[in-house]
Amino acid sequence: MAREIKKNVYLLKAADWNRRLFDSLIPLPDGTSYNAYLIKGSQKTVLIDTVDPALADVLFEHLKGVDRVDYIVSLHAEQDHSGTIPQVLEKYPEAKVITSPKGKELLITHMPISDDKFITVEDGEELSLGDKTLKFIHFPWVHWPETMLAYMKEEKMLFSCDFLGSHLATTDMYVSDECQVYEAAKRYFAEIMMPFRAIIKKNFPKLDGYDISIVAPSHGPMYDNPKFIIDAYNDWLSDTPKNMVVVPYISMHGSVERMVNHLIDALENKGVKAYKFDLSVTDIGKLAITLVDAATIVVGTPTVLGEPHPVIAYAAKLANALKPKAIFVSVMASYAWGGKAIEKVAEMIPNIKAELLEPVLVKGYPKADDLVAIERLANEIFTKHSNNKLQP
Repeated sequence: MAREIKKNVYLLKAADWNRRLFDSLIPLPDGTSYNAYLIKGSQKTVLIDTVDPALADVLFEHLKGVDRVDYIVSLHAEQDHSGTIPQVLEKYPEAKVITSPKGKELLITHMPISDDKFITVEDGEELSLGDKTLKFIHFPWVHWPETMLAYMKEEKMLFSCDFLGSHLATTDMYVSDECQVYEAAKRYFAEIMMPFRAIIKKNFPKLDGYDISIVAPSHGPMYDNPKFIIDAYNDWLSDTPKNMVVVPYISMHGSVERMVNHLIDALENKGVKAYKFDLSVTDIGKLAITLVDAATIVVGTPTVLGEPHPVIAYAAKLANALKPKAIFVSVMASYAWGGKAIEKVAEMIPNIKAELLEPVLVKGYPKADDLVAIERLANEIFTKHSNNKLQP
């Protein structure tokens, strides 16, 4: 049933405990939730967002006994938020859909809602519900171009949509385990928000003038300590990486594994944190989490038919799409008789504006001279990190 957050303000949550993949791409180790919110003002009633259509029955169970909805606020047109709007309009045919001008365009594109059902609002526009007021904040590219937030002045609540959220199925209304939510929220940021880090950082100061006591996102638990998630985002949005190296790799016959282990040992001996990810078994979300902070990425790959291993190609393309703030990259590759694995990997990551450190190319199993070259790379990474003002 709907849970009352404040007087006449309700959380209508649909927990998706068993979902393990989002957009057929993003791993969900802890499921997710779709959060809609109902506000009963003294004059008007508003539903903020809906839920994924697969769980529409949960939403309508929450809405039992709600005789009237005057407005459906669509903060984001993606279907896990808006996909049930047509069904809600069938239940409440007098309701109007409030969204941004770009949101209207996208909603009409993605679902059967007629033009006359919409009211568009500009950045900073307010909506009175009688004794409660919503102020709309355009916040594009978190992670679609039409996204906006809504702030309820009387209760100091920020309805933040995808922004500040986490893919986490839980019975908790508010965060109860900050460690668990921190990792879930960071995974969410890494996989969904990081490609738009620059524009999110530019828009973040829009919230400086708001007194926020509760953050109510569209996924995961709410925050009754907003400072926790706002401080985390300030860290993740920072342009300064940490003294960390991420080493995603594949090893077919042990050569690359030997190279990676030698690099990891050499870096750790110099006080540089290093994280290895065997991509044959790695949760790609864990890799994305680590990419948020890393100053250096070193890719390890065997050569397959003259090219980097296909799994490495996938990971490189993904990293290129995520646009992490790494400032150095390198490649360690092994080969049997030829190929251009190093050049091909470098071509796959044009969006990562990083300095290419001298790669290490090994024929067959790494020998003494090859291990020396790996130690040279470790030393160069250490020197580069030492000469830059990295976070600890």
